[in-house]
Amino acid sequence: MEGKQLLMSIKGIVPRHGMIPSDFLSKRFGLSPRSAVVIGGPCHAEEVALEKKTYVTIAAEDRMAAETIASSIRLDFIRTIVNDDPMGVEIAAIMKNIIGVACGIAHGLNYGDNFQAVLVSNALGEVAQFLAKLDGKPRSLANSSYFGDLLVTAYSEFSRNRMFGQMIGRGYSVHVAQKEMNMVAEGYYAVEGIYTMARKMKQELPVISTVYRILYNKISPYVEFKLLEQKLI
Repeated sequence: MEGKQLLMSIKGIVPRHGMIPSDFLSKRFGLSPRSAVVIGGPCHAEEVALEKKTYVTIAAEDRMAAETIASSIRLDFIRTIVNDDPMGVEIAAIMKNIIGVACGIAHGLNYGDNFQAVLVSNALGEVAQFLAKLDGKPRSLANSSYFGDLLVTAYSEFSRNRMFGQMIGRGYSVHVAQKEMNMVAEGYYAVEGIYTMARKMKQELPVISTVYRILYNKISPYVEFKLLEQKLI
């Protein structure tokens, strides 16, 4: 497999393995982790189809590989950005789906914009905290591939995760919400993996934990968000 590369667009935690897809597939195919190239957003497919201006991040430890792939995407409405932090981009993309679910739940419970601003700002802090604990690598998260991708998932009408969370906040069960949507809300699956990883690292992530308990422990969204209110700053 020498000379081969993995181009990753899927974002999640591999069930039963507790690994991000790039690590899992690199190991599965006997490739160096440096072979992974991660595509990041914000890039909702609906807006790409409408040819709305979009910024796409191509992240790889091998900068030449990232630049080669970035240069192959030649569309007037897409700008490619090269990044050397594939793991950070991948983890941020996984967590933003969970935070999108949280924002949807808040909306479904009739919280307003003021509360959502507090919820999102706290969630941004959880992403930064999780990444810092995971590898200690210094990185600026205030750009499109990290917080930009998170914000579009938190606020966009096209966000499947936000839509799923909104249904949960309005009283739908997980099963019914998934059936009604007829689409995959990645945050439902991702939260179990991130929550488990955070516990192993002894990290306190209130927003992530709240979503986990609502979806997997079937605790009332109303009760959980009332408790969460006291933990947000």
